[in-house]
Amino acid sequence: MLKIHNSLAREKQDFIPLTPGKVKIYVCGMTVYDYCHLGHARMMVVFDMVQRWLQASGLDVTYVRNITDIDDKIIKRAQENNESIEALTTRFIRAMEDDAAALGVAPPSFEPRATRHVEDMIVMIRTLVDKNLAYAASNGDVYFAVHRFPGYGKLSGKSLEDLRAGERVVIDPYKKDPLDFVLWKAAKPGEPQWDSPWGGGRPGWHIECSAMGERYLGEHFDIHGGGQDLQFPHHENEIAQSEGAHGHPFVNYWMHNGFVRVDDEKMSKSLGNFFTVREILARYQPEVVRFFILRAHYRSPLNYSDQHLEDARRALDRLYTALKGSEVSEVAPAIDWNGTYARRFREAMDDDFNTSDAIAVLFDLANEINKTGSQKTIVLMRVLGGVLGLLQQDPRQYFQDVVAAADSVFTPERVEQMIQQRLVARAKKNYDEADRIRKELLDAGIILEDGAQGTTWRRGTSVSAV
Repeated sequence: MLKIHNSLAREKQDFIPLTPGKVKIYVCGMTVYDYCHLGHARMMVVFDMVQRWLQASGLDVTYVRNITDIDDKIIKRAQENNESIEALTTRFIRAMEDDAAALGVAPPSFEPRATRHVEDMIVMIRTLVDKNLAYAASNGDVYFAVHRFPGYGKLSGKSLEDLRAGERVVIDPYKKDPLDFVLWKAAKPGEPQWDSPWGGGRPGWHIECSAMGERYLGEHFDIHGGGQDLQFPHHENEIAQSEGAHGHPFVNYWMHNGFVRVDDEKMSKSLGNFFTVREILARYQPEVVRFFILRAHYRSPLNYSDQHLEDARRALDRLYTALKGSEVSEVAPAIDWNGTYARRFREAMDDDFNTSDAIAVLFDLANEINKTGSQKTIVLMRVLGGVLGLLQQDPRQYFQDVVAAADSVFTPERVEQMIQQRLVARAKKNYDEADRIRKELLDAGIILEDGAQGTTWRRGTSVSAV
């Protein structure tokens, strides 16, 4: 049975869906005012893996990942760029979709945008006001009254006393309690606004996910996920809103992926160690980045460095080397979960999605292939890898996918041209020229392999990098 570490219970628990055979999962997505960074990539890849494993386990999955397309940061960035909010958000939604596709992240079942569900948010806010859990302030804002919801703090483990003593809260003279949070923001000049019972304005950030989760998954669903940084206050506030509005549990299992660190420091723009997905993909193959993310357990910190990415590339090279000469099948065969390797893989994934141990099984399969050349083992390795979104490329294409600087002259076409020049030099017995060409390619990280079928090439580690 699948076990999930439930952040609410602070322990691993057997996963029992609300509806047998079906799973409903909601994950907090991006606020689209800039390009995706590595933290976003981890969230997308982790919950794509979760969706894949649930489906591989025979469950019918409805997966919702929202888009926040109205927010203070979005308004500020649009004003700085002198462009419309719609133009800004449309541009970065496209960029997000491109990055997700490059990383092998399948689209969610639904990807609602906040601006298209404002009416749902107004309905929920009205319910909270009617239940005396929220109040309209004199400035036109509407606030959730934290002290009126008895369960506040159960996800984060924080009491109201601890929060008042230790948390930094925004000083707002219109709040009845410094811990109260905004549900509806009164309109400011030049900002987008919607009509509401409290006047023109726009929703606060926290109410978005409560309303959209209910719209697509109902008042009570199985799994809610997101980055560890969202556990408090965002997810805590979601619980207060949804359970306050409906009077019953909101989510059964809360999942949070760990932070991303860079050379053992927290990733931060202020520290100058902030990397977008696009910057990383300019240097490394997308599958290498996905492999790097999945090689660590989703709840553990992910430490980014050039060395760790290089280690990931070399490790993935080993797996593809075992598959060399095999062909990609368009139809994946059914997995016999009774086999030793498949059973170990399943046990790892059922243990709170332990991709680290599951990938160790792939390496054991690679060792078996290197010893026996078994076609059956090759097929199994590909199928199990596919469950994680890995090992689905043609090995030759993988090794020829040279990741280099944008101004690199070593395109695949250029490499093939140099191979032909080397063959001509060898035919003329100009071995010095042939060796020079081989060395030039080797220095760029391109290895030539001469065989009975001719000369092939693949990526390797450049001599200059060693």
